[in-house]
Amino acid sequence: MGVKVSYKELGLANTREMFKKAVNGGYAIPAYNFNNLEQLQAIVTACAETSSPVIVQVSKGARDYANQTMLRYMAMGAVEMVREMGAQIPIALHLDHGDTLELCKSCVDSGFSSVMIDGSHHSYEENVALTRQVVEYAHAHDVTVEGELGVLAGIEDEVQAEHSTYTRPEEVEDFVQKTGVDSLAISIGTSHGAFKFKVKEGEEPPPLRFDILAEIERRIPGFPIVLHGASSVVPEYVELINAYGGKLEGAVGVSEEQLRRAAASAVCKINIDSDGRLAVTARVREFLANNPGEFDPRKYLGAARKELIKLIKHKNETVLGSAGKA
Repeated sequence: MGVKVSYKELGLANTREMFKKAVNGGYAIPAYNFNNLEQLQAIVTACAETSSPVIVQVSKGARDYANQTMLRYMAMGAVEMVREMGAQIPIALHLDHGDTLELCKSCVDSGFSSVMIDGSHHSYEENVALTRQVVEYAHAHDVTVEGELGVLAGIEDEVQAEHSTYTRPEEVEDFVQKTGVDSLAISIGTSHGAFKFKVKEGEEPPPLRFDILAEIERRIPGFPIVLHGASSVVPEYVELINAYGGKLEGAVGVSEEQLRRAAASAVCKINIDSDGRLAVTARVREFLANNPGEFDPRKYLGAARKELIKLIKHKNETVLGSAGKA
């Protein structure tokens, strides 16, 4: 175990005030996943330029990929970079889909300001017990915790499930009371990855279960709700990837209209990962195909970073409603 550090020393914020403002203001905080420098630069640049609060999040796999010590300094660098841009936006560093108490503890100790413990694949009783353990440790360090009820289908990093299980509204009050979580990820029809729904040509993806969301909101009014697997799988990027040698037939996501509706309700955190991956991959494929003699990573990663900034600004301004809310 390396040096223990508090997120406050890195200039980060936890999600408590962010969520309180989002619930009252009828918008959602963007939670963007990153794995490398260019993604993180794009996220904080776009959020600084749109004056949006932001949660930068990493999965267990991304943490292993980037190295936990490097991540800490990247987060600190992101805070300084935003400050030098003359912007003042709260930035939280969040563990996405933590699966063990040990992993969550390690993240708290290495400067994360927020952690998610996903016990949704366990029995209800085991999920409650595990989530409660994480809450007790995290809250002792003023770190906020996200729990999960219900299972999302799809594959993303280590998270995979063949079938989704909708969140049972009758369980939410008991779960929140027994665990002490600060926010709750629910399953209302979103899913992980770029292939969220199986639809035939010309068909629309099935709508999200806003009836379940409304019932949850009725049972725990004002409590911060989180939507995972909420990428729109932008058709433009899918088409570009396929045009330049990719193979993503049938990739379909959640419509922006439905996400706007969710953001205006009790949902105050919306996770977006696949759209960022698609934007980066589309521009890298396009650049290398059109510049076959180029081998400087700064050129093709620079093009990808520029596209990601554009995508994130669009999400903040027209989908999540978080622009101008910092």
